[in-house]
Amino acid sequence: MLELLAYLHDSELVARFQRRCGLFVVDSTNHSQGSTPSHLTGTPDHADKPRERRLDRQDKNSNDTHKGNGCASVGCSQPQYEVRNLILHYVFLLSAGLGHEVFYITCLPCIHWNLDPFLCRRLVNMWTVVMYIGQVMKDLLKLPRPLSPPVVKLETRVDAEYGLPSTHAMAATAISFTLLLSAPSRLQFQFEVGLLIAVTLSSLVCLSRLYTGMHSILDVVCGALISFVLLYVTYPYWETLDHFQLTSPVSPVVALLLPLFLSYMYPELDHYSTTRGDTTTILGAGAGCSIGYWVNEQLGQTFEPQGELPVPLPTLTAGALPLGFARFLLGVLALVGTRQVVKTLSLRVLYSWYRVPKNDNSARRRREIEVPSKFATYTSVGLVNSILVNRMFLLLGL
Repeated sequence: MLELLAYLHDSELVARFQRRCGLFVVDSTNHSQGSTPSHLTGTPDHADKPRERRLDRQDKNSNDTHKGNGCASVGCSQPQYEVRNLILHYVFLLSAGLGHEVFYITCLPCIHWNLDPFLCRRLVNMWTVVMYIGQVMKDLLKLPRPLSPPVVKLETRVDAEYGLPSTHAMAATAISFTLLLSAPSRLQFQFEVGLLIAVTLSSLVCLSRLYTGMHSILDVVCGALISFVLLYVTYPYWETLDHFQLTSPVSPVVALLLPLFLSYMYPELDHYSTTRGDTTTILGAGAGCSIGYWVNEQLGQTFEPQGELPVPLPTLTAGALPLGFARFLLGVLALVGTRQVVKTLSLRVLYSWYRVPKNDNSARRRREIEVPSKFATYTSVGLVNSILVNRMFLLLGL
């Protein structure tokens, strides 16, 4: 069993998959001679300079040490690469983007605005749970990401994070199959088609984590399996959670205090990692949405589909498309604007409270600044998404 796990965690398997998909390591001499017009060549961002140390003191299993940072030695350069299959390259890059903040701040709210807030609530609830569990597991297990070389790493932002499980795989699996399990009671659609879409999307995201060199096969498989287990365990209680979340007088208190407590109690590492900040972002967004849905229920205006359920899927007509696009554009602008305003104000208040110089950007990594700033920012985003945006649409006749 241990041999199988070690085999699935081997970096060479990831490199082999990359080569099968047309992503090859090239040496500097070949790279400097250029490539044919049908190929792309490049170097991962920041790969030509040593990665910045996170803190003076480091954990013995730190992702900044020999094997943890994905390089064969400390401060090494990432290998240059050549892309020989442009179609797969862009498909996998797009699929990898489905696990980033840009996707979460656009796609999930879009389901709320244009489809059904009920479905969005279910998705946000499961997304919050699986992402928190996945992020904590990463920093407790401390298993390194694939080594580079032989792997080409196309992303660098999360390189200081540990690898197992893949939270991209967890989120994609949880979101796809939560939607599949929740939608039949709300919308009329062919279940087999929905199943095919769910399998395709989650598979593309999982494979994209191998293609970008950010996870081993073991990371991805474990991430998907953990999500399936969580779906299986929680599914019988979804209706109970819905009732508590929408009707209990203590629901908004729990929704605010529990995620805030979990954010502050996030496992400490001896080096800086983006996992705590990303986890706080997710918990804050989940808290804001949960409170917002409770408020809507108390006000008697939930913006859910009217009529007998399940309702037919909205028809894509010439009039519906520009209307939907206008709602999407205005909604995203409202969320991005909220994010920028609250982020700026919260950082100013915290910098003043802790007497930190305004130009000290490194202070944002301190827990007493990072956690409250990100939590306040994304709780506000969640509140605006669930309470204000639909009401803005009504005022504008959208």
